[in-house]
Amino acid sequence: MKRNGWLRRDFNLGALSAGLLGTFGLGTATAQQSIITSTGPHRRRGQPMPNNVPPPGSAPGTMPAATILVLGDSLSAEYGIARGKGWVALLADKLQAERPDVRVVNASISGDTTAGGRSRLPAMLDQVRPVQVVIELGGNDALRGLDLDGTHNNLEAMIQACHAVNARVVLVGMQIPPNYGPDYSAKFSVMFANLAKKYRTGLVPFFLKGIADAPDTTAQFQPDRIHPKAEAHPRMLANVWPEIKKNL
Repeated sequence: MKRNGWLRRDFNLGALSAGLLGTFGLGTATAQQSIITSTGPHRRRGQPMPNNVPPPGSAPGTMPAATILVLGDSLSAEYGIARGKGWVALLADKLQAERPDVRVVNASISGDTTAGGRSRLPAMLDQVRPVQVVIELGGNDALRGLDLDGTHNNLEAMIQACHAVNARVVLVGMQIPPNYGPDYSAKFSVMFANLAKKYRTGLVPFFLKGIADAPDTTAQFQPDRIHPKAEAHPRMLANVWPEIKKNL
């Protein structure tokens, strides 16, 4: 893995510990969950879409025919930035303008791990019946130094669950600093690519490409040096969009 200045400077163990115990919340009551759709309020299980009203700007009679589910952590839950400025909200805006037949449901929670995502996914699949699932999880597993076999198994189970309901998958990969040794970091990074190859899923090799490896990383991140600023989220969307579009 490339050991650039961002990894050496910003991802030290002290910063990671602060992030895990504070900003990431470790799944406490302060953890965020935001539901963002491109078609208005999120439909609860068993409820029809309210009044069957098409999204703003769509052609008369046009109704969303497909749903993209985003299952992620704080990077997708708009942690530390204004609501509506995160990459998932930007994706919803983009689809509303270009593909009003597609809506986005953001089921991301700050501090979530692959184990948490795996436990939540079956109900979400039943509830929203997505045609595509974007899995942006694993970073918190690595920051906690969790066993990579467990992370791999959780991601694999989520992919299998999505495929079982004919939902396509986009895996969002991450790179981590070598705080737990270069072997751990290398295995973590290649894990996403191996799973994507095995199950023929979409793959974003590095979610924070162009942000974490930018010449001036401090300009891209919030003071915690872990979460990108709102200004970085358009680039995050640009990193993910080609795979989402390809899998629609």
